Amino acid sequence: MKNIDKESLDKAFRLFESGEINSVEIGTTKGLQQIHHYLFSGLYDFAGKLREKNISKGGFRFANALYLKEILEKIDQMPENTFEEIIAKYVEMNIAHPLMEGNGRTMRIWLDLLLKAKLQKVVNWQFVDKTLYLQAMERSPVNDLELKTLLGANLTEDINNREIIFKGIEQSYYYEGYEIED
Repeated sequence: MKNIDKESLDKAFRLFESGEINSVEIGTTKGLQQIHHYLFSGLYDFAGKLREKNISKGGFRFANALYLKEILEKIDQMPENTFEEIIAKYVEMNIAHPLMEGNGRTMRIWLDLLLKAKLQKVVNWQFVDKTLYLQAMERSPVNDLELKTLLGANLTEDINNREIIFKGIEQSYYYEGYEIED
């Protein structure tokens, strides 16, 4: 694991250990930016800042930077009362991909905070297969049923379990191609 990634992983653990996670705004772009700033401050000069450049990954172009603020305002207004609505909002935030780097890691924490606040559940990420998850995310702009099924099958009400939270953070880094050394 590269030094910068190890540092952000350590910061992710500290975000929860310190209790600062409880000051993050739930379900908003601002909250996403707060998480990103915490994870990447001192590592990237753009930590917590919305991107101003167009980006793509694997041939998929994320939301155009020119319209990003307007898109994020619409996402912030999306309903978040049910699991289905929350996943729809998560998918839209992923399509927006508002940050230059670290969107996935930041958004999975953001998603769990939203699920915890609205449904008293979190995803037990350690049981979500990397390949199936990445494929479901790739297809989610067209149809999010696969993602809803995969994540829904791995929801837990054990929302304050330190091991579930920390294993989930490690899994999040694994999804992005980082190997976690014990």
